[in-house]
Amino acid sequence: MEKNMKRISLISIQLLICTLLLGTLIFAHGGMEHVMGTVTAITDHSVSVKTRDGATKTVEFDSETKFVKGDAAATVKDVQVGGRVVIHAHSHDSSLRAAEVKIGTDAAPGRQ
Repeated sequence: MEKNMKRISLISIQLLICTLLLGTLIFAHGGMEHVMGTVTAITDHSVSVKTRDGATKTVEFDSETKFVKGDAAATVKDVQVGGRVVIHAHSHDSSLRAAEVKIGTDAAPGRQ
C-alpha cells in the first residue's frame, strides 16, 4: 500500500512538472506561431517562406511589424529572396500577421 502511494505521488509530481513546463513554453511564445525558413517571395505586404518540412507559408506584415538583422533594426528592404528568416506571427482569421521578422545574418567566415 505504501509503495503504491509513493508511486502515485511520484506520478503526480511528474505530471505537475510537465504541466508547468508546457505552460511556460506556451507563455514564452505569447501565443504566436513561429515561421522559420528560406524566403521564396516578397511583396509590399507579405513574405513567403519555405519551411524545413517543405511547406510554403505566407506571412503578412504592416507598419507595426518590427524587422531585425542581428542586433540592429532593419526594414523590409533587408529581406531577400533566398535569405533565412524567423518570423513571430499572430494568427489572424486564416492568415498570419508578423509581429517581428528576424533576418538571418551572413554566414561566419569558413561556414559558407
